[in-house]
Amino acid sequence: MFPETAQRLKTAAPLFSHTAFLTDLRRLSAHGGARRHLTVGRCLTAKVPPPRNPRERVEIPGLEMVTYGERMHYVPGLAKPATQHWERDYKDPRYYKSPPAHEMLLYKDKPCYMFNQRTSALEGVRQAAWLTKTQVIPGLPAQLLSLAGNPENQIPDQDERVQNAIKHARFWDTTEDRPRKEKYSNTLLLNLLHLCATLQSSHPAVGRRMLAENYSLATTWKRGEDLLQIRGQNGLLLNSMDPLPEVSGKQEVADTVDHVLDTFYPVSPTIDLQKVHVYKEEVNHTGFRDDYPYPHAHTLYFLESADPRCKLRPEQFRTKMIMFTFGNALARAHKLYGTRPQRLLDRPVTVQSVGTNGRIFQFMVFQLNTTDLSGDDGIKNQKNQSEAFKPATSNELCNSAKKSGRMICQHPFRLQRVNLCGLFML
Repeated sequence: MFPETAQRLKTAAPLFSHTAFLTDLRRLSAHGGARRHLTVGRCLTAKVPPPRNPRERVEIPGLEMVTYGERMHYVPGLAKPATQHWERDYKDPRYYKSPPAHEMLLYKDKPCYMFNQRTSALEGVRQAAWLTKTQVIPGLPAQLLSLAGNPENQIPDQDERVQNAIKHARFWDTTEDRPRKEKYSNTLLLNLLHLCATLQSSHPAVGRRMLAENYSLATTWKRGEDLLQIRGQNGLLLNSMDPLPEVSGKQEVADTVDHVLDTFYPVSPTIDLQKVHVYKEEVNHTGFRDDYPYPHAHTLYFLESADPRCKLRPEQFRTKMIMFTFGNALARAHKLYGTRPQRLLDRPVTVQSVGTNGRIFQFMVFQLNTTDLSGDDGIKNQKNQSEAFKPATSNELCNSAKKSGRMICQHPFRLQRVNLCGLFML
């Protein structure tokens, strides 16, 4: 191999000048030869020093330890003065130290399982149906669908106005090419609620409602031997002066006795729920004062991107809708009938909810028939939920905006179904 290489270098030597060839060699190595680029790497880690053991103080009876306490500064050779822990005679939240859990006044040996706005239930809707003792019914009630088909309950120029609401959320309310989901989903929901409020002239009952945001809910119930609570903030709530009518008749409620709840053994029903030992046992609060003029929960609005630090999957998002809708209904039932379990409520409590991520809308109606939730037998609660649908996809909006700079008319079937959002305000 070496003779062949030498012969080729001799052949190519006339093509290069002697000075340039030596200069190139000097660039490769300061010593005139090829340099080997070898590196030695090692892992740079730092060991954490072990904690220092406190020095044991030895007290000899009859001898007083000489310290530097009177000199007010450190003196080598003298002992450190023993000082007592200073406690403030006032409360300073910056230096507050909570006592151990077992020393708190509200500590209990029996645990409580809490569901909050960040809980991600493993089994999804099945787990929520078991925790709330609910029969899941696919589709919305017939009376709501009949109201949706009534032309009197539709907004004038509905298709065009809904398209303008979508344009405003996606294009006009931002200078970005692609607005964030947290921004346009909230804007779109508020725009649709504003369109629903325009029906007040033909439906005076719309004026007897009020929107509330960031209210705190707390309610307690027992399921078997477990104590459960729903606590936290779920978002936007539409309150009303008048309660919603029940969607299921007495016969349909009585038929729920034969319904068998789905189980997911060996998974525990309280999996993923927060287990606490410090809690109030009989807490029940709707989030509003007793003299609030809009005491009845009408419709809850859930935004999937409301909390950027907690992202739930679609199944877990529907679980959150069920649990908080049930929690609002149960808190109201406790205000009306007391906290003692009732096998069958004289007048069921009905609450609606709408969930969206800015593109997909989900509608649900929950009817609380009983507050006796300890066993699996007896009357069950009922939940009707529609299939998720898209009023308009972002791809269609972006393509139409790129082609002509304005919205191309969407299919009227999709836009007519958006009227269900306004229907929930009737």
